[in-house]
Amino acid sequence: MFLNTLILQASISFGDENRPLSNETLDLSALFPGGTTSVSVKRNNNAFSHPSAALTFEDKLDFKVGKAVFEKLWVSSPSSTTASDGLGPLYNARSCARCHVNNGRGHAPGNKLEPSIIRPISLFVRLSIPPNLQQIESIDDGAIPFVPEPTYGAQLQGFANPGGHAEGRLKVRYETTMLSLNGGQVVTLYAPSYEVVALGYGPMHPKTMISPRVAPPMIGLGLLDNISSQDLEALADPEDVDNNGISGRTRRVLNRKTGKIEVGRFGWKGGAPNLEQQNAAALFHDIGIGSALFPEPWGDCTTAQQDCRAAPHGNTARHEGLEASKKLTQLLLDYTQHLSVPARLERNESNNLDVRAGQKIFHEIGCADCHRPSFITRNNADHPTLSEQTIWPYTDLLLHDMGPGLADNRPEGNATGREWRTAPLWGLGFAPEQTLDKQTAQNKSYLHDGRANNLIEAILWHGGEALASAESVKQLLPLQRQHLLDFLESL
Repeated sequence: MFLNTLILQASISFGDENRPLSNETLDLSALFPGGTTSVSVKRNNNAFSHPSAALTFEDKLDFKVGKAVFEKLWVSSPSSTTASDGLGPLYNARSCARCHVNNGRGHAPGNKLEPSIIRPISLFVRLSIPPNLQQIESIDDGAIPFVPEPTYGAQLQGFANPGGHAEGRLKVRYETTMLSLNGGQVVTLYAPSYEVVALGYGPMHPKTMISPRVAPPMIGLGLLDNISSQDLEALADPEDVDNNGISGRTRRVLNRKTGKIEVGRFGWKGGAPNLEQQNAAALFHDIGIGSALFPEPWGDCTTAQQDCRAAPHGNTARHEGLEASKKLTQLLLDYTQHLSVPARLERNESNNLDVRAGQKIFHEIGCADCHRPSFITRNNADHPTLSEQTIWPYTDLLLHDMGPGLADNRPEGNATGREWRTAPLWGLGFAPEQTLDKQTAQNKSYLHDGRANNLIEAILWHGGEALASAESVKQLLPLQRQHLLDFLESL
């Protein structure tokens, strides 16, 4: 039977591995984290590539066309194929799928023992400088999220169209720290340091702040988009009124379509209010493709890069004077809205006991205070398959102070340099591994910049509001710690 259908005796405590707990019944809906949209799939590299189970035959046709847009290789202008030109002039990738391989997360360098110099692709780099007083007012009002670096813009691009100059590369070094856990286990943590090298347009501003980030997984985004903003605001506790040490805050961002300030929910710091805007921003910054919400055809080229701005672009009347028409971006939205969250796997009774014990630990040590297990999505007549679904994403989509160890020290909007949006945990047990290149073994990367090679490293990096939980994990007995990992890998 499935792991969550059991009523059982679990054994867990912080001091005694054999003390039984009371019987508990798990909510059966947790078997299907995406509600009726979840699909039972195999644990392989295609686990994040399945359409919602709730789609009709006609909807699945749109999904397949949207998949082609997601995987489309854009080319530079001018080109004989106006449906795919407009790349760059500066860019990080030629397709969405290049960063989100198999719809999974991006990755940091696989070899953390030697310095690496890489092109920013699925580990991309945000850039900004400290604002002046007038710009601070605009940031406080939500009109702008930050002040881009004057020459290189908001994001470092490692590729350029023929005849152009790439902006630079990222040099990554890691320092190791050994942590001893209760029971004798020793874990190595890799602390990254970053430097932008091979600059193509001269020196950067001396106070430039950089924030490397891996591309996040693509599953369940339409469901997250349909969580009510009121539900998220109700979870926020910026003054920690309940005195539990957790003070989640909403990110306030500009909706570029409505002109209103709304709750941010997408991106590592919650910088986009909805999936449509998140997609458009990725097209613009990552591929250099203009669309209705970000219409400039030169992408992130700045006024200091006039040759870049003067380069041929892909705007055509056929595409409504844009490089990506509203029809194309709608197809992309259809695809990204309906990538299914896998149903949780069937396990044998012994594993079910371990998973249930791990779930108990997850709640007892406070992980669920930020990684909120479930929501019910709002009633949305425009998207009935995403409407009123009981979902289990394990996130509150709020900003939390994660301490100095994970800080990028780069404020963004009302998010400080120590705050990150809680990452969803659904799909952890299915996360597609990525082949980095033909000679390199497959690799997994966790946290905002991929520094953690596995889940226990990711947990131990938690600080700030999550420090008490991380310390509790250190003190768990080895079997209890394994039960916690069993639970996370069951999601």
